[in-house]
Amino acid sequence: MSPAAAARRRIAEARRVVVKVGSSSLTGPRGGLDQARVDALVDVIGARAAAGGEVVLVSSGAIATGLVPLGLSRRPRQLADQQAAASVGQGLLVAQYTRAFARHGITVGQVLLTNEDVTRRAHYRNAQRTLYRLLELGVVPIVNENDTVATDEIRFGDNDRLAALVAHLVHADALVLLSDVDGLYDGPPGRAGSSLVAEVRPDDDLAGVTIGGTGSAVGLGGMATKVEAARIGTSSGIPVVLTAAGSAAAALAGETVGTLFHPASRHRPARLLWLAHATSGRGRLCLDDGAVDAVVRRRLSLLPAGVTAVEGDFVAGDPVDLVDTAGTVVARGLVAYDAGELPAMLGRSTRDLARDLG
Repeated sequence: MSPAAAARRRIAEARRVVVKVGSSSLTGPRGGLDQARVDALVDVIGARAAAGGEVVLVSSGAIATGLVPLGLSRRPRQLADQQAAASVGQGLLVAQYTRAFARHGITVGQVLLTNEDVTRRAHYRNAQRTLYRLLELGVVPIVNENDTVATDEIRFGDNDRLAALVAHLVHADALVLLSDVDGLYDGPPGRAGSSLVAEVRPDDDLAGVTIGGTGSAVGLGGMATKVEAARIGTSSGIPVVLTAAGSAAAALAGETVGTLFHPASRHRPARLLWLAHATSGRGRLCLDDGAVDAVVRRRLSLLPAGVTAVEGDFVAGDPVDLVDTAGTVVARGLVAYDAGELPAMLGRSTRDLARDLG
């Protein structure tokens, strides 16, 4: 059996699958839910659940769903307007899912996440417990960003990155990304001569592939966010398929549709994967050359003696970026002290600090 066939078979036989669907796959061109599209997706997931599978649905669409009730013709630019649309649309979106899944005798549960829920370890554990329990109870979790209160998180990547992180969080066996295009192309999909990329292997740097686009009038997704999501998933050892929403059933059945991203043979440790992809630096620590060598090459913890400057406002436990003398980010880690505490510690040995601070 070829590697591609084996990976497709893993998806077909996966016990737990995360399915992500974008706004443009659920709504009409002017916003508002398209009931036929929602029902078609739910029928596919319902069939998977009836066959004994577990599905977590990461669904965009709250802001897009709120456009019509608010009399808006396209996604607003102002953050407050986006949050208002999300507030109106989220309830309508979940209500539609509730009715659609009820036809299959399936209960759904709403899970709204923000960046804090996937960057703070305690929040992460709470979210994980909730999702595990919902799956144990036979519930289909409907996961979305909490766009109503999000600020910079509202551009989390049109839920693509969130879906990959959720797949990692629930230890999913497969990730299916549904879009308004049928896969990854080596050029703009509508341009003559562009071809579908059928497979992407872990060591493939996607050279020559055009990854661009800023999403539709109702969504924020682009191909770059989907490729990044696929990289997160495959780094966790999860096979990923990117395809059109209309091919959802075929993708889950392991048929040759869309673009298959092969899982990596060597998995990154969960903590390192989470730190790299789920977090963003709340500040920066500038390191001297010796500290860069210790952290990057020798994989040692960072000591105050190697820090030359502190940038940003953060507290103990926050993720911070570590930069070299040229200002290039070389690593990310969780800091043990508040930003205000560090200046007095810079350049000092741990022995001195132990004597002074205990």
